Amino acid sequence: MSLTNRCLNHKGGKESDSSRTVIIVIVTTTAFAVLIISISICIYLRARNPMKKAERKADDEIIAVESLQFDFGKIRVATQNFSDANKLGGGGFGTVYKGRLTTGEEIAVKRLSKNSSQGEVEFKNEVVLVARLQHRNLVRLLGFCLEGDERLLVYEFVPNASLDRFIFDPIKRVQLNWEKRYKIIGGIAGGLLYLHEDSQFRIIHRDLKASNILLDAYMNPKISDFGMARLFQLDQTQGNTSRIVGTYGYMPPEYVLHGHFSVKSDVFSFGVLVLEMVTGQKNNTFCGEENGEGLLNYAWNKWRDGTTSNLVDPTLRTDSTTEILKCIHIGLLCVQENVVKRPTMASVVLMLSSDSMTLSVPLQPAFMMESETRSYILQMEHNSRVTGSTQSKSSSVHASVKNVSITEFDPR
Repeated sequence: MSLTNRCLNHKGGKESDSSRTVIIVIVTTTAFAVLIISISICIYLRARNPMKKAERKADDEIIAVESLQFDFGKIRVATQNFSDANKLGGGGFGTVYKGRLTTGEEIAVKRLSKNSSQGEVEFKNEVVLVARLQHRNLVRLLGFCLEGDERLLVYEFVPNASLDRFIFDPIKRVQLNWEKRYKIIGGIAGGLLYLHEDSQFRIIHRDLKASNILLDAYMNPKISDFGMARLFQLDQTQGNTSRIVGTYGYMPPEYVLHGHFSVKSDVFSFGVLVLEMVTGQKNNTFCGEENGEGLLNYAWNKWRDGTTSNLVDPTLRTDSTTEILKCIHIGLLCVQENVVKRPTMASVVLMLSSDSMTLSVPLQPAFMMESETRSYILQMEHNSRVTGSTQSKSSSVHASVKNVSITEFDPR
């Protein structure tokens, strides 16, 4: 091969290597640019997608609200123009009427008082929230009605009135044998567990008591009256308030004294309710063997001394002693002064369903006649009487929804 040809081949090889290098650089740069653009598009779409979801969710909620709205005229006909004959009872938030729709379905209508400060938007938002709470042990909201200054809540009709009309009545409580009482206790626990952990929200009822437990035709319990409830974020565990609401005797000390509340506030109330179910006695009016001895104090002393037989409602059979003792034990655990010592409702449900679970030993319960706490409660009760507050009063409701009110959902 001549020198000239070798030079040409060498020159062509250099040009080929240079071209290959250029092509590699261009391809790499282009691929990198495409990757960057793709990532940017993905980030943009991901950032935009929640906005679209939120918009769709808002639209769905508006549709959901509209689908729950009742015609005022139909409600007026169903309640016979809100006649006194159909009045079931009333409270600070309004009056409850029994009604019957043209379909034959019986309903309970809560007619809110005209001086309610709730606006239309807030009213609809709360209806959407309450309507989402679907559990067999919660009173079911069927819908609402807005017309002029009229605001109505329509609930399922629950025929057997509230638990307090049975358990605290010396005659009617005979109808509640231990099997029924145990089923009611378990149902209430299941409803609270749903509110605390299993619903779309974390909800604290804040006013759990016998008068807010309704009984259906089969004596199944349904938690009602969410007028004092609080809505939490799922990762939130506690809150504070300067406005103490609820019923004295069912509120834990950290709430009464400092305004601190959490799911353990409902646990405390549940413990009081369990002890009431066992004894057939109301916590607020109970007077034990010692002067001024409250139900919690009395129950703990009897449990500690091993004389719980004196604690049990005499109308109950003695062949259910094991379950009764377990419920006394659970009730005492729920009313512990230390919030941390109280079980969660998940633990309570497990305790109730297990025959072999070992329960921890309870300490003395809260409100053991400490002068500071007791004097504070007495002062608050005095203030309530002076101001005419109805928050701790029970109204007479013979059936269905008693004291049902709009839920005070306050996201924090």
